[in-house]
Amino acid sequence: MKQTNATHRAAIHRRSAFTLIEIVIVLTIISILGAGVILMTKGYIDTAKETRVQSDIDKIMSALQMYEARNLRMPTTDQGLKALAEKPTTEPIPERWTTLMEEVPKDPWGQDYKYKNPGTKSKKGYDVWTVGQDGIDGNEDDLGNWKSTAAAK
Repeated sequence: MKQTNATHRAAIHRRSAFTLIEIVIVLTIISILGAGVILMTKGYIDTAKETRVQSDIDKIMSALQMYEARNLRMPTTDQGLKALAEKPTTEPIPERWTTLMEEVPKDPWGQDYKYKNPGTKSKKGYDVWTVGQDGIDGNEDDLGNWKSTAAAK
């Protein structure tokens, strides 16, 4: 009777544990699901960055319009967007300058926004843009205050 009881207990003990194969299968399934979630989230992050760029550019454009209303001209390309946060030291120096932004924001990739007056791409007369994720100016991932050719496709 003792052998039967011991055998019975050993059988119960063996059946209550997971095998190595079962654990590996579960970990594999969890890894596949996790990778899928990461890939899905990446698209949302890229969209969020593009939305932030548009918001930043809109804010910069509003400050530029206030600058123009106050000083009767836009900052020059040489004065750049810094003219919104610091009084320009190059000609033409505005007589009625005031701080319009505490600091010019950086794009989501840590780069400075670019400014050109007169502009060549925007109908506004000036261009404000970011060089995008790759950091290279003048290619398809640049985002600015003009209609994107990538969005039109």
